[in-house]
Amino acid sequence: MPASLQNSSVLVIGASSGMGRETALQFARQGANVTAVARRLERLREIEAEVGLIVEGDAKDPASMERAAAAATEKFGGVDILIYATGDNIPDRAMSRLTTEIWDHMIQVNLSGAYYASRAVLPGMRARKAGLLIYISSKSAVIPDESGASYQAAKTGLRGLAQAIRVEEKGNGIRTCVVYPGLTDTEIILKRPVKTPDETLAKALQASDVAELVVSIATLPARTWVPEVHLFPAGL
Repeated sequence: MPASLQNSSVLVIGASSGMGRETALQFARQGANVTAVARRLERLREIEAEVGLIVEGDAKDPASMERAAAAATEKFGGVDILIYATGDNIPDRAMSRLTTEIWDHMIQVNLSGAYYASRAVLPGMRARKAGLLIYISSKSAVIPDESGASYQAAKTGLRGLAQAIRVEEKGNGIRTCVVYPGLTDTEIILKRPVKTPDETLAKALQASDVAELVVSIATLPARTWVPEVHLFPAGL
């Protein structure tokens, strides 16, 4: 039987759009106490009535992630599940146009933020001897493509982060999982240097598909561990 998510405290980073937004909403519909975090507060206000708490926060800022975890702990008594769904890409992604500033931005958003958020929730998880951290990566971390060196490096780095945490923290009942979605119809598609053809986009995953997978992983018993999952469009 699936484990109940009722009253579980779920911290979702990157909850203002796409996979993060859908994941926050689906956890809330399962009875979880959701803390939705993102930079765009006006977007968060659109889902405020459905989730337990909204927090304005920037994943690139370590102090911001600490405040988000503290807010969830103050309201809900801790964080049981962390979902890191923040991600970004840029049109000038080719090595011939990639600048140091863009590289640093991409690593900060797609990888460093995951570390900051993890570091913020791990002490409480250790104290409770339980916790689940799920990181949304990308198919490009598994199958090289034209998403760019900075994006692929950062998304691949999530696997290393998750594996290291699992090895160090499994004695504390803490599990990690990395989800690798294929092409998904979200806002990040608009940042591609070449427009994705409509016929291709019609076959893409929806953000809700990824959210359903994430929630299903969270409902597995604590005795189980799912290291990573690939979710690709069947028609591409």
